[in-house]
Formats: sequence, structure tokens, C-alpha cells
Amino acid sequence: MLALIVIAHPNPKSLTHGIASQVAKGVSAADEDNTSEIADLAAEGFDPCFTAQDISMANGEIDPIPDIIAEQERISRADALVLVYPIYWWSFPALLKGWIDRVFTNGWAYDDTSSDRLIKKMQHLPVHIVAIAGSDMRTYARHGYFGAMKTQIDHGIFDYCGAPVLTSELLFMSDPDACLKTGKLIGQKIFAPHSVVPKSYNNKGT
Repeated sequence: MLALIVIAHPNPKSLTHGIASQVAKGVSAADEDNTSEIADLAAEGFDPCFTAQDISMANGEIDPIPDIIAEQERISRADALVLVYPIYWWSFPALLKGWIDRVFTNGWAYDDTSSDRLIKKMQHLPVHIVAIAGSDMRTYARHGYFGAMKTQIDHGIFDYCGAPVLTSELLFMSDPDACLKTGKLIGQKIFAPHSVVPKSYNNKGT
């Protein structure tokens, strides 16, 4: 089983990178047959800017863009998708949001045919979300920030595509040791029997 761990932080020594590394260790520790791939969007130089070319591709006016096809193929190879990211302005970093904007395209992640039915094409792919906060739980609870993030990300993005969110974790950088331990525990549970969505739901036809 392969877990694709996507991170969006420009500093390779960041807590984000450390947690992602622990998630990967947890994946392999749970079963020697489990593997992981870390997609470091900053180090790889992924361009998050959604341009007129992306619109033309979405409209079927041009051939698929090579860098987007490469990302979609990388996701399609995975048995689970893990996002590890610092919270910027109560949401994704722009780099990670741009990755979603450009990669989760109509026709691949979902089919919106302007009919009565939306076709969700990612039901086969369980998602694990690990957000790292600079504030404390009291702040998130008082203002409803975490609930708003879950509505926006868990429901608004992944449920729209049909991908089941099995982990939606909020970690606090004020306790880095706890963050790292939790990251490894998350990795160990990713391919637990109750966490695996049958591959028969895989809609990779386009």
C-alpha cells in the first residue's frame, strides 16, 4: 500500500517536514509492505498559479498540461492521500491551494456535466488531513476556525470529489514533540483495516 504525503512548506527543517517524515515512518512501521512517497511541492517547484491555460484545459480546448498529468498520475498510484501543512490565514498555504486548484480538475476528480447529477470520481482514495496551527485550541474554538476549515476543506473539496476524509487532525506547534508523536501514530493507522476504501470504487477511467 502506498501513501502519498503532500507537504507545502518552503523550509525543509520545518515542523511540517518533520511531521510528514514521522507519518512516513508510521506507515512503514505498521507493515513492512507499506510504502510512502513525499511530494514536497516547494522543493519540486510546483507552480500553483491557475492561469488561462488551465481554464483552456478544463474546457477541453487544449491537450492536458504535462505537469498536471504528472500530479494526477502520482495521486492515482496512491492508496491514500495525506496532506501535511501549516495553517496560513485559517486555511491552506497558497501553494497547496493552488495544487488543489490545478490538479483536481473536472473530468478527473469529478464530472460536472451541468446535469442533475455530479459524478464523484475519487471515492477510492481515503484522505488524511494534518493541519499545524500556530495558535491554541482556545482560539480555534472561540472563533470557530477549525469548524470553518473542515467545512471548506473536508466537505467543500474532498466530499465534493467523493474522497472520504478519514483523518482531520489539528496539531499545535507549541508542543512539537506531541506533534511528531501524533504524526507517527497517524501514519501507523492509515492502512488499518477500517481505514482502507476498497479499490473497486476506483474511477480512473479518464
